[in-house]
Amino acid sequence: MLKRVFFVIFTAAVIACHAAPKPQPIVDGIANVMPDQQQQLVIKEVVNLIESYNYKKVQVNDSISSLILDKYIKALDQGKNYFLASDIAAFEKYRYTLDDDFKNGDLSGPFYIYNVYAKRLNEYFAYSLAQIKNKYDFNQNDTYVYDREKLPWAPSTAALNDTWKKRVKYELINLNLAGSAQDKNVTTLTKRYQNLKSQIAKNNNQDVFQILMDAFTESIDPHTNYFVPARATEFNEEMSRSFEGIGARLQLENEVVKIAEIIPGGPAFKGKQLTAGDRIIAVAQGNDDFVDIVGWRLDATVSKIKGPKGTKVRLKVIPVGKEMSSKPVIIEMMREKVILEDQSAKKKVKTVTTNGKNYKIGVISLPAFYADFKAANAGDKNYKSTTRDVRKLVDSLKNIDKVDAIVMDLRGNGGGSLVEAISLTGLFIDRGPVVQVKDLRGKIEVDEDENAGVAWNGPFGVIVDRLSASASEIFAGAIQDYGRGIIMGSQTYGKGTVQSSIDLNKLVNPGMLQKIAGLVTKDKTLGTSPTSTNASDINLGQINLTMAKFYRVAGSSTQHKGVLPDVIFPSLYPMDKIGEDTEPSALPWDVIPSSNFTAVANLSAVKAGLMKNSEQRISNSLDFKYLKEDIAELKKRDKEVSVPLNEAKLKAEREAQEAKSLARQNDLRALRGLPAIKKGEKITKQDTFDFIEDESLKVMGDFMQQSGNYVMNLGGAAVPKL
Repeated sequence: MLKRVFFVIFTAAVIACHAAPKPQPIVDGIANVMPDQQQQLVIKEVVNLIESYNYKKVQVNDSISSLILDKYIKALDQGKNYFLASDIAAFEKYRYTLDDDFKNGDLSGPFYIYNVYAKRLNEYFAYSLAQIKNKYDFNQNDTYVYDREKLPWAPSTAALNDTWKKRVKYELINLNLAGSAQDKNVTTLTKRYQNLKSQIAKNNNQDVFQILMDAFTESIDPHTNYFVPARATEFNEEMSRSFEGIGARLQLENEVVKIAEIIPGGPAFKGKQLTAGDRIIAVAQGNDDFVDIVGWRLDATVSKIKGPKGTKVRLKVIPVGKEMSSKPVIIEMMREKVILEDQSAKKKVKTVTTNGKNYKIGVISLPAFYADFKAANAGDKNYKSTTRDVRKLVDSLKNIDKVDAIVMDLRGNGGGSLVEAISLTGLFIDRGPVVQVKDLRGKIEVDEDENAGVAWNGPFGVIVDRLSASASEIFAGAIQDYGRGIIMGSQTYGKGTVQSSIDLNKLVNPGMLQKIAGLVTKDKTLGTSPTSTNASDINLGQINLTMAKFYRVAGSSTQHKGVLPDVIFPSLYPMDKIGEDTEPSALPWDVIPSSNFTAVANLSAVKAGLMKNSEQRISNSLDFKYLKEDIAELKKRDKEVSVPLNEAKLKAEREAQEAKSLARQNDLRALRGLPAIKKGEKITKQDTFDFIEDESLKVMGDFMQQSGNYVMNLGGAAVPKL
């Protein structure tokens, strides 16, 4: 039904709205980026969807228009290093017109603003490149103000020249401090700026449209997002933890695509023909001719190399260590479905000693709540999903490793699939409500785990931090409300909203897509997107639309407030800079009635003791002492907006900081019985120590010793002692 309504609104708007966009002002001296007809159609439909279906029931009006303009300008030039005061004054005419312009599909204003920005960037690059070869006195006591956000906009280019020149000087000082010769530093910095200039010149109307749409949707709420086609593909691959291609991560270096990493399990890994550091200079599809890709944008190259599984791709490669003038090697491989195992759930087993007793604890690290919906809908019985992966890990920990307890590590887990959050909770509780969802009509739906039994009925804990959000908060909140386990860490992000992913192409019938294809090709001078007369080639992108809020089974929203752990640790992240409560457009916190659920245990009596023991350990912990010092130092540095341009002074400051850091590391290494390291010596991965995890395991050890005075009820069976 919802899709049908979407279709009616979308189609009607395309047919009814014929207001012609205003002519876009041309910015002299650069190649102007301009919107295409497809983007003009998309902006109208996104306005329609937001006004009709966003949870906030917001109207795109003059107030929203003003917010969009400010966010868009800030996205382009947050530090006030490029735009002039005269530019900003000229942009004011758009302050209260963007809402009407968007409804008419008029993008001329924002694209004009971008082109002014591109011109200022070109001026900056040209001026800075000319300054690099100047002779500088690195012993002066001048200062570079790198953050001008709170300063007025510069009145002229000449006024900004001082800032740009000082930035060049600062970068040369940094290169000097790195130990290389000054003449080499001039060459290095020249190449850096030339490369930046080249990359900026490759920006097309899709890039500009994405920046604009980010400013638009963030003005509505923090989690309504529109994705241009390339970004939509990235989002869906992230959600599914898989993609189809050769299995290599790429990066751009001096206009040449280089292999940064070979992904285990993919065709490149199996074939052993490619190595990190190899450079790809040309690509061919199947037996077609090679296409030279040197100088291409990275995303364009990636799209050439990726492709459907079972198809052949050929690459011309200059192996790592060979000169670019060397004869390239031709490598042929078949694309496959690549599973991103390094971004999937993983397990390890740790031992903690509490009052002389050893406990084996299984730790499951979960980076996101993912699911390959495409494979699931296609009937693939082995489709990738969080719950399926975690169930296997739990079975292994229980039956092979014989652990005494399990901890779910959700640190840094920004969420993902709501369905997976519900089914994962079901592995640890018996049947019952997991989350409540209230839609934009105010209707409340209770989503339940309907599967009887549990995968693990032993002691359980969850680690969270400020970056744990959305689905992570649903899971942690349910575990806490049911009394199923102990939540440890710092207050979570506070994202209590639900987004629906809408493929805009699916809201339009094929005939309408064909009409759009015709519109796009009427004027081939518009924009830089590929033109097409084929409806199947039209891709309108995807919107993740906030359409509901979720609530814990006890009735409290996680919006703004997040989940407050039972045992609280100091946060690694600044709480006043990261979190839903720092977002101006975020929805408010509220409460609805509790759902009908039965807690499996009352842990209130246990929690106080756990918190007391943890606080005592933390107060005596060198790791946490240094963390608290870092938090205080970060707050101090956060107020700084400038750096000295005296090389000796900067060198002394950095050496003092490096000496302090080295002394700290050696203090901590001595505490763990590790040998001291010298200046410049790298720490191996084996030597790293996760003190947050360590304290969490100690909490679990306390939990297992203190939890004998209550009974947990899982599946109707009273189980003494968790």
